[in-house]
Amino acid sequence: MKAARSVLREPALSSDWEMVVGLEVHVELNTKSKLFCGCANRFGDEPNTNVCPVCLGLPGSLPVVNLRAVRLAIRLGRALGCKINPAVFARKNYFYPDMPKNYQISQYRQAINTGGAVKLPDGSVVELERAHIEEDTGKTIHIGGSGRIKGAAYSLVDHNRAGVPLIEIVTLPQLYTASQVRAFVRELRAILLATGVSDARMQEGSMRVDANVSVRPADNSELRTRCEIKNISSVRSLSRAVVYEANRHIDLWSTGGSPDQETRHWDEERGCTISGRSKEHTEDYRYFPDPDLAPFIFSKDDIAAVDAALPLLPTARREKIIAACGGMITLETAALLVERDQDELVINAVSAGADVKRVITRVVNDLALDDWAVVTPERLAEVVVMETSGRISATQAKKILVEMVEHGTDPEAVVAARGFENVSRGEIVSIVEDIIEKHQDEWQLYCRGDATDRKKMSSFLTGQVMRATKGRADGATVSRLLHQHAQN
Repeated sequence: MKAARSVLREPALSSDWEMVVGLEVHVELNTKSKLFCGCANRFGDEPNTNVCPVCLGLPGSLPVVNLRAVRLAIRLGRALGCKINPAVFARKNYFYPDMPKNYQISQYRQAINTGGAVKLPDGSVVELERAHIEEDTGKTIHIGGSGRIKGAAYSLVDHNRAGVPLIEIVTLPQLYTASQVRAFVRELRAILLATGVSDARMQEGSMRVDANVSVRPADNSELRTRCEIKNISSVRSLSRAVVYEANRHIDLWSTGGSPDQETRHWDEERGCTISGRSKEHTEDYRYFPDPDLAPFIFSKDDIAAVDAALPLLPTARREKIIAACGGMITLETAALLVERDQDELVINAVSAGADVKRVITRVVNDLALDDWAVVTPERLAEVVVMETSGRISATQAKKILVEMVEHGTDPEAVVAARGFENVSRGEIVSIVEDIIEKHQDEWQLYCRGDATDRKKMSSFLTGQVMRATKGRADGATVSRLLHQHAQN
């Protein structure tokens, strides 16, 4: 299976060069306790309160595996189409203040999930190398200077995060534009949320992205020296960081130099990457199997049970809503509705007899709120049917939806309480003629002016009619009547 390569290039890059990106996405798993101890896995607590001898690496302490974390890892692996292997834990040795044991329990030669892929909304496929379990590190906060260790007055260490269960998803270097990078992270986040594996809150650090960036001459398949940009915590920053780093590499190669393989950090304020440290190689970590943890082996029945419990994933949900709407919805809109978890609302409202296009318009434009869930498909369909039948105007439909979101009110009750009944066509005809008579200068501009004048006067005259009817006239009907009068 080959990844589909985008034909579009980032405008910020020279057309003579191609960016090549591989991602390492670290995701904190949705467990109540840490990976190898009973300490709380909870964001925002007072520093160094969720700690014990195990996650602090004190002598004599022994790890015990959190089975829920292992099950969540398998669930994600199956959602990504990975092969499930026996989980073998290893020690990854390195020395840094936020890793209290001076080693991290991770997976090396045998990850629990290998292979798999993520299909992006545009149809391109990004293959995965692995998705393995490991424990998170603590958090070092550098006080003073730029927030990095260089120039800081002092540093503080919070071990609350040390030992929190992570899954690290590693892609092959098959992303070639910043837009593909953004799409991958969004699609992966949607899968994480759909499966309940993680809350994937980038702003809280429960989803962090490292980007391995290199460049090569266009239409060349070689892989050149890469640099890793660490711990990027927003999609916008990720997009900016990979384009900046690619351009930095292009400048170096174009002037006879070459980048050093190193770890770099993204400086959001300055809009650039800055050097961190030379990049370690596998042998530097001195991996060896953890002697305190036995391998986990899974039966076919275990994996079949996981498969049976998987929810409908984003790709299938997009296909479902497009089919339910009879193809009258773009892929981009389908992706937006799935991302906002509004696809079933649309499908069921259409099923209840509401017009497809009007349902999509109302949901996309008027229910882009966190608390829209009080609007049931049946009530949404009721509002749309009122609107398409001409009983209420588009403006009134929007106001009814606002009332429904804020108070959970029945649409009919809103119509009755606020007098939302459209005026008859005959009454609108009379009011339109009256407005034309009262505003002859504007009417002449509407009839004889250029396109700009006509558009401006159309808005003005329609507004006068809406004012005269207290917003009860249908705007589309008013527009048609103005056009008909102009033709006479």
